[in-house]
Amino acid sequence: RYGSEDMSISNVHQNYMVTPKKMNMQMHMVGIMYAYSDRLTLMMMGNYTALSMDLVSRMNAAFTTESKGMGDLSLTGLIKLYNQSRKSIHLNMGISIPTGSIDQKDDTPMMTNAPLAYPMQLGSGTWDPVMGLTYLGQSSLLSWGWQANYKVRTGKNDNSYRLGNTFEALGWGAVKLSQRWSFATQLKYINRSEIKGSYPALNPIMMPLFDAKNSGKDQLNLGLSTNWYFPEGSLKNFRLGASFEIPVVQNLRGIQMKTKSLLTFGIQYSFTRKKEEE
Repeated sequence: RYGSEDMSISNVHQNYMVTPKKMNMQMHMVGIMYAYSDRLTLMMMGNYTALSMDLVSRMNAAFTTESKGMGDLSLTGLIKLYNQSRKSIHLNMGISIPTGSIDQKDDTPMMTNAPLAYPMQLGSGTWDPVMGLTYLGQSSLLSWGWQANYKVRTGKNDNSYRLGNTFEALGWGAVKLSQRWSFATQLKYINRSEIKGSYPALNPIMMPLFDAKNSGKDQLNLGLSTNWYFPEGSLKNFRLGASFEIPVVQNLRGIQMKTKSLLTFGIQYSFTRKKEEE
């Protein structure tokens, strides 16, 4: 896609030797939250990512590149600012630690062990502060809220570029259908700025995703989600969740791959530790 308009493969080949056709992304995330006090909750989140991209050359040679491994590690503190009348506000502050590789390579028809495009790398290569604000309101049957987060990219990584800053705003509403089951809908806005600098190993005339100017976007996703909670039995304190999102607005800066859909499944377990008094 260029801006908000779809492009054909032949149109992309007028300016680039290779064009991507499809990309699949699987991210397996593991998070731990610990309530240090009534006002402060600490969270650590890591991920393992597997990426696969199908491409075709101007000479109609089709091939696939793959990338997999650990991504960046996130450490966050949630600070309670307000909690009254079933309404709460939390401040989110943290940092993204560059544990994900930015040197991913794979074989292509043109080169063995070729450096992969920016979206195929597993991390940012920079230490990135994250800050945000979360509001939650509840009634006996309904809950609603919003969240805004901003990730700031700092400096340049070892490959001479910096990913774009990212702002995300999410609003949601949920209805409790029973003590166990709830259903929600949400809107998510994403603004990502362009990549600064460039990776010298990537020739920008080879393909769109090697060209740093083809980066950054404004996007609005519509999502539906559901949660199933187990208050008792052998699965007590487990929560299962699933969500499905599709973009309803998608404006890309330059020539990029558009997002088609996002599907998320999750499992959460909550536990408490009782303090013993002597």
